[in-house]
Amino acid sequence: MKTFSQSKEAAEAAAKWFVVDAGGQILGRLASEVASILRGKNKPTFTPHIAGGDFVVVTNASNVVLTGNKLEGKMYRHHTGYVGGVKEISAGDLLVKNPTRMFEQAVWGMLPKGPLGRVMLSKLKVYAGAEHPHGAQAPVILKF
Repeated sequence: MKTFSQSKEAAEAAAKWFVVDAGGQILGRLASEVASILRGKNKPTFTPHIAGGDFVVVTNASNVVLTGNKLEGKMYRHHTGYVGGVKEISAGDLLVKNPTRMFEQAVWGMLPKGPLGRVMLSKLKVYAGAEHPHGAQAPVILKF
């Protein structure tokens, strides 16, 4: 029996679109499910070195739930590149300022780093509200 290895062209042709409503969902649990779909682990043709996942549209990212004391205690940090340029913002402030960024950061932490992970992350579309412009792709609604 030979080992199956999916080709890049076949993976792109088989990509589907899914819509996930993040309203009332716990951030980390939902992000892990979305990351699994972006990697293609839900398919029997999963190949680790191919971006064979599906497109995922996440709506209502501003209504995602954080458990415990994370709204005040969890900090998101980045460096500007200048000396002393560490910037930080709390999860509560980031949820008000840019709720899509919080969800993208959570999913990015669960994907492989490097060019393959960046291709997978480009298949993620996150929107703060309930509306999205991807109706023409006929996305399937996923419930978690």
